[in-house]
Amino acid sequence: MAYRDLQDFVNLLEKRGELKRVSVEVDPELEITEITDRISKAYGPALLFEKVKGSRIPLLINAMGTHERMALALEVESLDDIAREITELFQLADVPSSLLEKMRVLPRLAQLASYGPRLVKSGVCQEVVIKDNPSLDILPIIKCWPEDGGKYITLPLVITKDPDTGKRNMGMYRLQVFDNQTTGMHWHMHHDGAKNYQKYCEKGMPTPVAVALGCDPAVIYSATAPLPKDIDELILAGFLRKQPVELVKCKTVDLEVPANAEIVLEGYVNPGETRLEGPFGDHTGYYSLTDHYPVFRLTCITHRKNPIYPATIVGKPPMEDCYMAKVTERIFLPVLKFLLPEVVDINLPMEGVFHNCVLVSIKKEFPGHAQKVMNALWGLGQMMFAKFIVVVDEQVNVQNVSEVMWKVFNNVDPKRDLLIVEGPLDVLDHSAPLPLFGAKMGIDATKKWPSEGHTREWPNDIVMDQAIKEMVTKKWREYGLD
Repeated sequence: MAYRDLQDFVNLLEKRGELKRVSVEVDPELEITEITDRISKAYGPALLFEKVKGSRIPLLINAMGTHERMALALEVESLDDIAREITELFQLADVPSSLLEKMRVLPRLAQLASYGPRLVKSGVCQEVVIKDNPSLDILPIIKCWPEDGGKYITLPLVITKDPDTGKRNMGMYRLQVFDNQTTGMHWHMHHDGAKNYQKYCEKGMPTPVAVALGCDPAVIYSATAPLPKDIDELILAGFLRKQPVELVKCKTVDLEVPANAEIVLEGYVNPGETRLEGPFGDHTGYYSLTDHYPVFRLTCITHRKNPIYPATIVGKPPMEDCYMAKVTERIFLPVLKFLLPEVVDINLPMEGVFHNCVLVSIKKEFPGHAQKVMNALWGLGQMMFAKFIVVVDEQVNVQNVSEVMWKVFNNVDPKRDLLIVEGPLDVLDHSAPLPLFGAKMGIDATKKWPSEGHTREWPNDIVMDQAIKEMVTKKWREYGLD
């Protein structure tokens, strides 16, 4: 059964021994980050800071900071369980040929349609409404790292809509606090939120914005998912939680927000108004540079009577966001395999901070197949940001980075097996000579065929005889090595 809200998830974490309450007063400026970073690097529990200096609202952090808690957040035993469900849905793309097959498909289609969000009259997110001089000062907003430009709201679900179609977008874009009623709006040019903003700018109109803070875990994760434009993230959230997300209308802007949110910020972004934002200690492990970004202006705060403020920190991995990114890797693998059937598995290693490195195994079927896959991946949505793509044969476990590197260091001839192209890069890539554009490398670490110019004999991997392996396993205790 889906979590009712974030507090429902917190209660389960505590029951499972996965949450630690911190009852002494802590400072939101740097101290919470230092504590959380140590806990995160030690694969420790979620933290609920009950007394944050300057605020009456407790702060939750690292709630999804392990693979186990991420699976718990999405109510599955394994993230691959979600992938299997999505694989079944993609099988619907094959049009059934018989009446019986069509009858079997209909219930699944009806179930999928039932996951869409639905509007309700009221929600806990509006138990308290502050329209008169709303202030961000009531929130325990943190300053994460010493060189940050200020305090940041780090786990916001930013909701906008297309002014032409009315289609909703929900993304996670950091908000630097400038004062108690204005923040930065960190929309990169590739973000759908930024595209909606641009459309409003062209019409000379302010962009209505709502920021939900602290929803149930499926909704929080869905805001980070790289969905195609015009696909509502709340449909994905409904699919993950197996129950529609309930929405309520905002009080001062024409938008809907999750009814179970802890806190909601309502406001707008004026066309053309920007302000210098940053630096910010980012998920790359480096400070992202200052630049001009739009300004969000607050018109209203609503919240439940006893809210929890959600936060996260990013920096050198492992961090909480790494585990959220792993969900994206696993649940979008079926989509990737649907488009590229030769793909066996994929790994976005933490060291690559999501967009710098992709490890992929394939069923190699023809000369140059690895290069075909590289180019295809660079043409798929946010995969265009991948700076390194490493392709290996199907028997290689791409989840084992050491095994992949063994293949790279032994199988690759640098002159023959490296493909360097130019194209878009993530705005956070500081290594490129130009912002947003630079070189990317594909590495073909597959076994080379004579038809690819390798006329020498290719050696076999060293593998022990299976019968010997099984015999040793049975006698392991006899050796006194257990």
